[in-house]
Amino acid sequence: MTLRALPPEFIILVGAVLLLLGVLASKASHRLGIPALLMFLALGMLAGSDGPGGVYFDDHWLAQFLGSVALAYILFAGGLNTSWIVVRPVLLPSAMLSTLGVVLTAVLLGAFAHLVLKIDLTVSLLLGAIVSSTDAAAVFSILRSHDVRLRGHLEPLLELESGSNDPMAVFLTVGLTRMLSDPEVSLVDLLPQFLIQFGVGGVLGFIFGKLVVWLINNLRLHAEGLYPVLTFALVLFVFGVSSALQGNGFLAVYLAGITMGNHSFLHRRSLARFHDGLAWLMQIVMFLMLGLLVFPSRLVTIAGIGLVVAVFLMLVARPLSVMLTLVPFRIPLAEKAILSWVGLRGAVPIVLATFPLLADVPQANVLFDVVFFVVLTSVLIQGTSIPRVARWLGVHEPQLARSAAPIHEEFVDRCGGELVEITLHEESPAVGRRIVDLDLPPETLVVLIKRHGEFIIPRGSVALEAGDQVLIAAGAETLDKTRKILGLNTTQYQPIFPRNPRKMMSDKLGGESPAE
Repeated sequence: MTLRALPPEFIILVGAVLLLLGVLASKASHRLGIPALLMFLALGMLAGSDGPGGVYFDDHWLAQFLGSVALAYILFAGGLNTSWIVVRPVLLPSAMLSTLGVVLTAVLLGAFAHLVLKIDLTVSLLLGAIVSSTDAAAVFSILRSHDVRLRGHLEPLLELESGSNDPMAVFLTVGLTRMLSDPEVSLVDLLPQFLIQFGVGGVLGFIFGKLVVWLINNLRLHAEGLYPVLTFALVLFVFGVSSALQGNGFLAVYLAGITMGNHSFLHRRSLARFHDGLAWLMQIVMFLMLGLLVFPSRLVTIAGIGLVVAVFLMLVARPLSVMLTLVPFRIPLAEKAILSWVGLRGAVPIVLATFPLLADVPQANVLFDVVFFVVLTSVLIQGTSIPRVARWLGVHEPQLARSAAPIHEEFVDRCGGELVEITLHEESPAVGRRIVDLDLPPETLVVLIKRHGEFIIPRGSVALEAGDQVLIAAGAETLDKTRKILGLNTTQYQPIFPRNPRKMMSDKLGGESPAE
């Protein structure tokens, strides 16, 4: 049965069930150490026409459109959480891996498919281009589930490379698809397009990132809930404008996210959380959709070719491209080896495999199935073995177990306390007295003081002044006593969490109150 044949309410119900199962699958993947994308793809395949769900989905245009939009939000969220200070030392090697490394991977795999598997040269290069990018989100989810961290600069290098190599893979895929569709287009014709796409995309990404920060800080919307809507729309705007001006939209949104993430702006923490959740939603939707799109029964017929391609990609093409690209850099062999092995393939190759389908490239269906098989093989073999390989190579560092919830949420939930923002009036008995002399209850903690637009660390020797905005953490039983000591009535303080969120620190620190 097709989706259009189903009642709208049934489609909504099925969609909700699949999303809920995706969330539960993510939890299970974290515990089992299995990449979440594999669970999402499996759910989509089970719901598809070859599975018990029986839903027929074969709309490649819709899959490409939704996949591109989802990828834009995933890249933006990745950029927003990228610290420039952390990635700056590895900027050059990661840039080399995300450009030259991608090209080498595509060329090596393309040459192998042409010479050994006797596939047409352009088609084989297209296959190499489609599977040339890596998926950082899957890698880090596996490492976290095993409490493993990569030592030194390995994680920033991997993060920046995986976040920035998708634009090159997109460019190569689109260019080679054009060559197959139009015989008059040659590799030489793609060079000016490459310079334009990456030049325009890079410049616009940086400019738009600055403009978005300025807009958020100066627009002063009357409702806090509108800021996520604003950034949601701006991501699409940056992607659309950059693409319309012949730039690489994926590169633009990624650089816009990095630019924003390294500047101070209002509601930064809540916006980062919003886009992190949105990125998860996009990943689940994209993987479920791609699982629906594939026909598992067709994978059997290309299993032999798919396995050969996957093995060559994992054991030869990716390692050789990493080794050659990083020759100018003094990186130990063990670290190069782990960088070679963690080249995990994700949903991007499957999305890119829809481009030849829409362009009516000969044998595009077979190409799509081979790419899907390669992704599954990469996830199954590389994804499940990354922690063991990292330990075997000696490039891992134990990761301390992290709290399941932020500390301020645990404080509120377990202690029944609150975070409150108090503004001291002139008649307050606390004015002119040092914090240490206030005789506050032991369960009360002065977290931060804002005075004349500046933030003050609340040491015991700090004397309070009229007009000070004081952020206090207090247990429910001691809050009234604290209020009396400060000479306040119930209208002179604002609870920050959980009832009425306030953002005391967002203007100057680029963040928000701990409750955010």
